[in-house]
Amino acid sequence: MDLDIVKIVTDVIMKFASAIPNLIAAVVIGLLGYFIAKLIGKGITAVLAKLGVDKIGDKLNETDIFSSTNIKFKISSLVGTIIYVVLLLIFLIMATDILQMATVSNTVKNIVDYVPNLISAIILLILGILLADFIKKIVQTACDSLGIPSGKIIATFIFYLVFLTMTISALSQAKIDTSLITSNMTVILGGVVGAFALGYGFAARDTMANFLASFYSKKKIQIGDLIKLGDVKGTIVEIDANSLTVDTGSSSVVIPLSKLTTENVEIFRES
Repeated sequence: MDLDIVKIVTDVIMKFASAIPNLIAAVVIGLLGYFIAKLIGKGITAVLAKLGVDKIGDKLNETDIFSSTNIKFKISSLVGTIIYVVLLLIFLIMATDILQMATVSNTVKNIVDYVPNLISAIILLILGILLADFIKKIVQTACDSLGIPSGKIIATFIFYLVFLTMTISALSQAKIDTSLITSNMTVILGGVVGAFALGYGFAARDTMANFLASFYSKKKIQIGDLIKLGDVKGTIVEIDANSLTVDTGSSSVVIPLSKLTTENVEIFRES
């Protein structure tokens, strides 16, 4: 009995002693990998910062997604961190292979294999945010130049519509099943678009009528014309996207442009 115990203890000690060199090698590789990954990660961050890639991050920080938060997005730091993590995982695979830890090694390999999908999803999401912000600015500028009311609301709505679409694409790129999200999002967006169009149409129908009337009538009347509209007779002194101002001699009268399409207008011009 005593001999069996001694034999068991001896076998344990021998196995432990034989594993010490592999354990030391794994620790050395792990520490070496940590310092190398840290050095390369910081180096890439510094190089990218000098190349000015953080200007993209500055544009992201100005978008609606980040401007209202304390999050500051830096492309150089993000890329440097990703490189650091990938290199660290590679050295971890080497260390676990030395220790013959197949399960851990395979798990880490699967994580490393997934990194390209994650990177492409992040790139797609960044491009989506920039594209949504670019389209938002175009829509808002167009609305402002055309005198369309609530241009900022329309532009913001378009921004989030594009952003959500690109986010779903990024999730798909990251190998995340988005079928349920897509189906629900379609129903939600359809309802939101319908409600927005209906509510906006009722709320801004008078303003939109003025806006459309400006296109129909802007070639027929001009500043300086003497007109009579209803009981108002006077000279047009100002025309904007929604109304015209008539100087009657004793007062100034602001008339909605929609009146030009619903009432008879007399224009007096010198013969």
